[in-house]
Amino acid sequence: MNLLIVESPSKAKTIEKYLGAGWRVIASVGHVRDLVPENGSVDTNNNFAMRWQIMPGKEKQIKLITDELKKADAVYLASDPDREGEAIAWHLLDILKSKKLLKDKKVYRVAFHEITKKAVLAAIKEPREIDTNLVDAYLVRRALDYLIGFGVSPLLWRRNLGKSAGRVQSVAVKLVVDREKEIEEFKPVEYWSLESVCRAQDADFKSMLARFDGKKIEKMTIENKDQIDNILGKIGNPEIRANVINVEKKKTMRKPAAPFTTSTLQQEAARKLYFASKRTMSAAQHLYEQGLITYMRTDATNLNADAVNEIRAFIAREYGENFVPKSPNVYATKSKNAQEAHEAIRPTHFDAPATGLTGDEAKLYDLIWKRTIACQMRNAEFDSVAADIETENHVAVFHAVGSTRTFDGFTKVYTEDKDDEEDKRESKLPVLNIGDEIKITELVPEQHFTQAPPRYTEASLVKKLEELGIGRPSTYATIMSTIVDRNYVEQDKQRRFHPTSGGWVIASYLNKYFTDLVDVNFTAKTEDTLDDVSNGKQDKICALKNFWQPTDAMIDGARGVKTSDIIDEINTFMHNHLFADGNDTCPECGGKLGIKLSKFGPFIGCEKYPTCKYTKQLSKTDKTTQTTESAVQTKSDAIELGDGIEFRVGKFGPYVTDGAKNVAAKQYTHETITLDAARELLAGAKKKAEPIKIGENPETKKMIFYYPTGRYGAYISSNRVNVSVKDMPDLDTAIKLINDKAKKK
Repeated sequence: MNLLIVESPSKAKTIEKYLGAGWRVIASVGHVRDLVPENGSVDTNNNFAMRWQIMPGKEKQIKLITDELKKADAVYLASDPDREGEAIAWHLLDILKSKKLLKDKKVYRVAFHEITKKAVLAAIKEPREIDTNLVDAYLVRRALDYLIGFGVSPLLWRRNLGKSAGRVQSVAVKLVVDREKEIEEFKPVEYWSLESVCRAQDADFKSMLARFDGKKIEKMTIENKDQIDNILGKIGNPEIRANVINVEKKKTMRKPAAPFTTSTLQQEAARKLYFASKRTMSAAQHLYEQGLITYMRTDATNLNADAVNEIRAFIAREYGENFVPKSPNVYATKSKNAQEAHEAIRPTHFDAPATGLTGDEAKLYDLIWKRTIACQMRNAEFDSVAADIETENHVAVFHAVGSTRTFDGFTKVYTEDKDDEEDKRESKLPVLNIGDEIKITELVPEQHFTQAPPRYTEASLVKKLEELGIGRPSTYATIMSTIVDRNYVEQDKQRRFHPTSGGWVIASYLNKYFTDLVDVNFTAKTEDTLDDVSNGKQDKICALKNFWQPTDAMIDGARGVKTSDIIDEINTFMHNHLFADGNDTCPECGGKLGIKLSKFGPFIGCEKYPTCKYTKQLSKTDKTTQTTESAVQTKSDAIELGDGIEFRVGKFGPYVTDGAKNVAAKQYTHETITLDAARELLAGAKKKAEPIKIGENPETKKMIFYYPTGRYGAYISSNRVNVSVKDMPDLDTAIKLINDKAKKK
């Protein structure tokens, strides 16, 4: 028997149907191993050696794999064809080797970019070794994320600055905050335009002022009402006689867009379907696992020759030979390091859109299918006419443009938003010739103001990150969901990102003390380094050293900064945001207002605390609780002892904290506490174990959690029902235990 291991159960079911007897297909259910979640798991003094552990909850899956492997003659590692998929295969191989289960068994690595019978069988016929370069790139990426997490995040916790600072997420938050600063600092500029309504051959059409007194009229040329009134006075009153002085006719074409990459799929699904990136990728994952589309994490825009031939045949059959270009349309990949997959995202079959799909999957498949068919169709063609019309007194020249579609081309199947906008602007001019007399029946002046740059949406932020070379196809959705989940940004009804007060605070802190971490060029260079490791152009250890040395120096420098100095820097960065009217005076005592930090979130407080207890919520839209005076962090109730450790007095008395845990220190006061005493208290504290998600109870729709330690030992809990257990049960057992206990209550 052959054992084939994929990532997801649904994919396993699809592939097992293709392989038939003699094969067992099971899933790892994503990653099975990760770094031990404690300091030192990446040893920076020992060539970045890493300590791994089986991820909580994956023991059962590993046991299933090892049990099946004992019956098999060969094992095929068939995780996804990207960096993370290669890492999963490497982890599985390492685990199986450590358990000494591979003696006399052959091990193969196979990868397929679509879940079709043809692709699966072809991949199995051409197995390969695990790509160590891809694995090394994963190891570098995971080590960097870990080192930043354990290096920077505790500094945030200890000062109530935020939850964490991810390597790429931090840049995304900074982009949103910088855009908000641009908007707040933006000063609109007035300008005017002049439109005329013209009549020729009993037909009305519009034209715009293009020249006045021999000077070209640009967008910002007419600055105010006085200037527009002067122009109107010189042109005269309608009806105004005019003549056509120039006519240009030309044929224009509009090309179809390239087939989808991960980034463009997320952008277009956001615009057309109003899907968040995470929602798009979830639906795409299901389509891929059902064998309906190719692999959905890719930055390539090319299609394989067989697919192109199928698409062209379908177009000829359904729309006619006239819609098929003489040669296939070829698209250049914009990403300089496109390598996540061999093809763009496309359907695996083209005869007709898939049937039987519902909800998000149906909508997304329809989008992918139409875009893929359209990308191999002929250009849309237009007849364009432009005419210059001069007033009889030769003072002004108006410019009119008309456009008529003469051949639908790809628009027969699919249009982007920009195509829809251009279609709306299509207008047909009457037949015009040089010398024709025109009547200008109306002049329409219009006042405008320059607009601030738009806030980012998920689509435009993903596009910006891609343009900057930050993030990769497998990370965009996670970046978007993470910055929202951590309450650094929020979205309005138009799905535009606004930074929360927490987003402002963390961006200002990182901007001052971790400049490289939020620098787009530094982050893009790091992504390029990962690509170089993937391609075998750079050594793993060298890449880690080059990154870690400056980052470690930044962390060391930030550790010694006093919280009061940090607050001063944040106040400087946020002053215009906090006090747009320039008034930062306390209404109760006349003191100076500024940002304060607390465990409930940032807020505005008075510098004269505790004499003056005035506080103000930072923003009505922030999801932070209104602060109380006991939550205020000032010199009077928090003493910095060193190494990020502080002594505080809270609701239940004195305690010491390192940001990760708090320990009661009732035997100490502000005068008697020392750094050594605080370290001893923290070292002796038992860190509470985090609960582990077992799964959802179908009867109550509530999640069941496993708690390794409790007052009476381990237990499971769901919907206020607790049951003591010896070890973590599987989901079915947990559901039965919870439901039986609930019935007895």
